[in-house]
Amino acid sequence: MPKTESRPVELGTVAPEFRLPDASGRLHALSDYAQSPALLVAFISNRCPYVLGIREAFAAFARANAPRGLQVIAINSNDPEHYPEEALDRLGQEAEAVGYGFPYLKDYDQEVARAYDAACTPDFFLFDAGRRLAYHGQFDGFRPGNDVPVTGSDLQAAVDAVLSGAAPTARQIPSIGCNIKWRETAHPATVAAAE
Repeated sequence: MPKTESRPVELGTVAPEFRLPDASGRLHALSDYAQSPALLVAFISNRCPYVLGIREAFAAFARANAPRGLQVIAINSNDPEHYPEEALDRLGQEAEAVGYGFPYLKDYDQEVARAYDAACTPDFFLFDAGRRLAYHGQFDGFRPGNDVPVTGSDLQAAVDAVLSGAAPTARQIPSIGCNIKWRETAHPATVAAAE
């Protein structure tokens, strides 16, 4: 379980478009949620201890903020061939078991993770109404084994700011988690070396 920090992504970056399936086979595109005043794209996993430690709180966070206008979309980009618990059908089981009330999508070819420059799970990208990146940081200070309670306070403060029309704090602590389980041909370093 390599511990990996989220990569720096410039605030103001426009959200890359995507079109990905959920476990029922329905395709979801970024443009489907154009009316939401705030959009959170979260790269998560079914197996990473960093995600497992916050998943119930994250589900509750999404439920609490949905009436305020926050749309949450979760994406799983891990290689399902080497990690079968990350397969599409398992995403549906996880969403039902945990109570994810938001789309949980599969990024099979990992192109969406590359477009967002996602590095770890969880990796949170909060966009404003113009779909410009406003926050790219941690859920809160929880890490497996550190005895810090799971509150979602950092991400909640950012959502509160975006929904009120303000800018979140510029001091954004990177998320930390398991590295995305890249397919050998899709690993960013492999792709960069081939270009």
